[in-house]
Amino acid sequence: MSIFGALYSSVSGLDAQSQALGVISDNISNSSTVGYKTTDEQFSTLVTEAATPTNYTPGGVMANPRQLIDQQGLLQASSSPTSLAITGQGFFVVNTNANSQGGSPFLFTRAGNFTPDAQGNLVNTAGYYLQGFPTNAAGDILTNDLSSTAGLQTINVDGLNGGAAATQNITIAANLPATDATGTTHDVTAQIYDSLGVAQNLTLEFTKTATPNQWTLAATSLTNAATGAASGTVTFGPATVTFNPDGTFSSSTATSLTISNLTSGAANDTINLNLGTAGSSTGLSQFSNNFTLSNVTQDGYTNGSLTGVSINSSGLVTATFSNGQTRPFAQIPIATFPGPDSLKSVTGNAWQATAGSGPFLLQDAGSGAAGTISSGELESSTTDLATEFSNMIITQQAYSASARVLTTSDQMLQTLNQVLQ
Repeated sequence: MSIFGALYSSVSGLDAQSQALGVISDNISNSSTVGYKTTDEQFSTLVTEAATPTNYTPGGVMANPRQLIDQQGLLQASSSPTSLAITGQGFFVVNTNANSQGGSPFLFTRAGNFTPDAQGNLVNTAGYYLQGFPTNAAGDILTNDLSSTAGLQTINVDGLNGGAAATQNITIAANLPATDATGTTHDVTAQIYDSLGVAQNLTLEFTKTATPNQWTLAATSLTNAATGAASGTVTFGPATVTFNPDGTFSSSTATSLTISNLTSGAANDTINLNLGTAGSSTGLSQFSNNFTLSNVTQDGYTNGSLTGVSINSSGLVTATFSNGQTRPFAQIPIATFPGPDSLKSVTGNAWQATAGSGPFLLQDAGSGAAGTISSGELESSTTDLATEFSNMIITQQAYSASARVLTTSDQMLQTLNQVLQ
């Protein structure tokens, strides 16, 4: 009987609209949730086959919620450099355990509000730890297998050290006066670093010879930059430095010096001297002006402590140290899926892979189908409050209409019962 069919149909309408209201409520509740993806309630008909062509049998409606996971949310600025957002397709790989290879499952999220915890692990507000591949100092990933999560580790910024490096090269740019008398000297002091990062002052002395366009160069002292005490032995030349008649640099008979017996206990060191290019005045020159020291540079550095972490658009994580050095140490991959809208939601605004989503593919950000990473930004929720309030009004009216059909069907059944009595 169609009256009973109407009852069942109205009940299915009440159920479907109730679910729609729940979806709307969830969307509104998460309107401020970072990386949240709106769920859309879609309806499909339930058809019951009629017994005869002249009879209509109501079927009803079925609610089908679908998360719009592949929608892009707006990016908002964040004061934290470890806050991350993805522009384009893909997800951050996260884990519920800081020891990501301990057997806990890998999950996927767009919620990039990561900050270091007490141990230095990057974790978001839901408690998920950001995963990445370790790299060498050149930024090259240490594993060649990007097809699995076997090489992933929780990104940790604690205990990073800038290290120290002994000076390998010294470059001097200066003008030695062509009008100086024979025997005139000019000193150049370069602060260098030994293998332990201890600063040393190396003094080099230029002396004008009786031969035109010719000077000698000798190392006169090596002292500890902090105490001024003699700190080692310098083996060098003296070298003969010559200039062309036009004042440009010509040549030097010695291009390196050796440092040994350092009181700091550092290793012996050989340092290359770059005094200029033949035929050029970009290094040493000999013109009639006064002695001018333009520049003294060297490539050594002392130990440095961590001062910051930066992440570029391709996901390379680089540490910056107080000694001015930078060093990449991790690469954040982006996971992409053939069917991202079929991922399974888990608590904390994250997802799991399913048969419908297909297998994930790990890629560098910005390569292939993977989106790029924006550091210092967060992806906003895709909830549109105006749309949700409009849908809520429609849902309320549809629910009331279904309830009205239910009461009308009940009244018709009561009338029928009275007739049959």
